[in-house]
Amino acid sequence: MSDMESNRKETQRILDTYQKRIDNKLFDKYSLFYPGELYMLQHREEDILSMLRSAGCTDLSESRILEVGCGRGIRLADWLRWGAQQANLTGLDLMPAFIDAAKAYLPAAELIVGGGDAIPYPDNSFDIVVQQTVFTSINDSGLRQAIANEMMRTLKPGGLILWYDFRYPNPKNKDVWPVGKKEIKLLFDGCNCRVKSVTLAPPLTRRAAKLSFTLCRLLERVPLLRTHYLALIRKP
Repeated sequence: MSDMESNRKETQRILDTYQKRIDNKLFDKYSLFYPGELYMLQHREEDILSMLRSAGCTDLSESRILEVGCGRGIRLADWLRWGAQQANLTGLDLMPAFIDAAKAYLPAAELIVGGGDAIPYPDNSFDIVVQQTVFTSINDSGLRQAIANEMMRTLKPGGLILWYDFRYPNPKNKDVWPVGKKEIKLLFDGCNCRVKSVTLAPPLTRRAAKLSFTLCRLLERVPLLRTHYLALIRKP
């Protein structure tokens, strides 16, 4: 099987998986009215802003930002609160239903249906390229590398890739494959990568947050209980 055929087959599997999640209304469980979801979102935002600040990236007013796998645009919209302009936001997702929802949510952003292995923009188009829990949905090393290559191609020299994804397998979700620190660095070979473990294990967070956010903070101090990697990757 050629690389192109393998990528096409894996892309179709991903489409089928997410369509089942939509049909089964699994995305409803991420409502911020649930204390655990609220805690995870708030703490993730703290971690992202801290990492951006450490890289000297605090003025986003002129930054062109692309999110690969933007879903319904909810996390893409976070960049507005952090100082970006909606007209400078671009989102790409395989699911037409997600892009339709994102267009209603972010009418001035550029939102298109497509895969991360064929980003329809010229070289050096973006200041920041983002992926959040996209790579762990891919069970094909070739497709992972193809998407990483496209993210790098469309990123300006000196630009940043913001990465957030699972570092552990999810025993309740067989459609998730973790990405370790070593693989992140191999995917973006030659780049300066800062990687840190974040996010208290979601099942534990959902239980602990019902009692106390302070309890979540204490548990999150234990490195083994943090299930994701947050990385900031700078292109030479």
